[in-house]
Amino acid sequence: MNRRGHLKTIAAAAAVAAGALTFATQAQAQAKDTIKVGVLHSLSGTMAISETVLKDTVLMAIDDINAKGGLLGKKLEAVVVDPASNWPLFAEKTKQLLGQDKVAVIFGCWTSVSRKSVLPVVEEMNGLLFYPVQYEGEELSKNVFYTGAAPNQQAIPAVDYLMSKAGGGAKRWVLLGTDYVYPRTTNKILRAYLKSKGVKDSDIDEKYTPFGHSDYQTIVADIKKFSAGGKTAVVSTINGDSNVPFYKELGNAGLKAKDVPVVAFSVGEEELRGVDTKPLVGHLAAWNYFMSIKSPANDAFIKQWSAYAKAKKIPGHMDKPLTNDPMEATWIGFNMWAQAVKKANSTDVDKVIAAMAGQTFNAPSGIVSKMDEKNHHLHKSVFIGEIKADGQFNVVWKTPGPVKAKPWSPYIEGNDKKPDEPAKK
Repeated sequence: MNRRGHLKTIAAAAAVAAGALTFATQAQAQAKDTIKVGVLHSLSGTMAISETVLKDTVLMAIDDINAKGGLLGKKLEAVVVDPASNWPLFAEKTKQLLGQDKVAVIFGCWTSVSRKSVLPVVEEMNGLLFYPVQYEGEELSKNVFYTGAAPNQQAIPAVDYLMSKAGGGAKRWVLLGTDYVYPRTTNKILRAYLKSKGVKDSDIDEKYTPFGHSDYQTIVADIKKFSAGGKTAVVSTINGDSNVPFYKELGNAGLKAKDVPVVAFSVGEEELRGVDTKPLVGHLAAWNYFMSIKSPANDAFIKQWSAYAKAKKIPGHMDKPLTNDPMEATWIGFNMWAQAVKKANSTDVDKVIAAMAGQTFNAPSGIVSKMDEKNHHLHKSVFIGEIKADGQFNVVWKTPGPVKAKPWSPYIEGNDKKPDEPAKK
């Protein structure tokens, strides 16, 4: 190559490099113009049946805030990842969101095992996680806001109801769950609670199945046999797509709610979508929200979700839009986070955490939901609903008003010594 040709090549290479640099600088500038929001929900695997719609709820909330002008003069930008119902992958994706993507906040997790996987990462990297699902308690973190129920906001009231005359006066109990930390810890609390009410060990049958379990024939037959010994209720902490075969088997075995009522803590409108609900009429779920609740805030929430699902052609929801408790908890958490960012005039994690204390929001459940000033949990009303033939719930019992969460259950020894606020790190 002659000298002139060589110089042309160098000049061309320099121009390409300069262009790449300009593009990178523009990309960096553009990134600074948005506030990134991490979305950490399983879009595949056993938990996708429950979690996919929570990803869409976050995206709707982002669109809603952006349509109102964004936050701090910037648009919100979603960074969606799929941890694929793989618990260690939740930790890896969290590292990516905080370290590489530089998100200001993460909305995610369903199972407690996924949250436990994420917890050390958000604490070490000083990230911020909003967790929208009922759980077993026994945890408080500076870096997590828990917008789902603690056991005293779901599990304990459900058992109280089933023991009452209105709930059937249950004397014997089957504690049936998926084999991981949430069902086992919840059942440890419930066993201690039942004992405090005079229930004998021989009147409690505890059973666990793995994630994705699909053959409930033997278990349902065992429940039927156990119930012959006296008025029996089933407390179900089955999670994910295993709920479908469990409820199908209940129907096949003719186990009706009037004989052996089942109260579920992880079954809502979304999980019942794929089930023939006619044989399940009268079985129960305990939540802090149902789609059937009548309130102006709920009418607005359902209307907004229906329009969004149709516009975005969300599978299932574009034709039959459903809302549920973890969607409501996601919606409340997102709006409170946005309010806290405005109050702090910053997305700095420590400033936002401080601004979250005492935040309120008109919840679709019909109450003014409040983030506790200290313990990072919402004050929530508790509802018990009966399954109807159309897959909706008829509310048969509710608390008079919002209940303050007790993250440390008084039914676990030593918890009375634990502080009602996370340790400052």
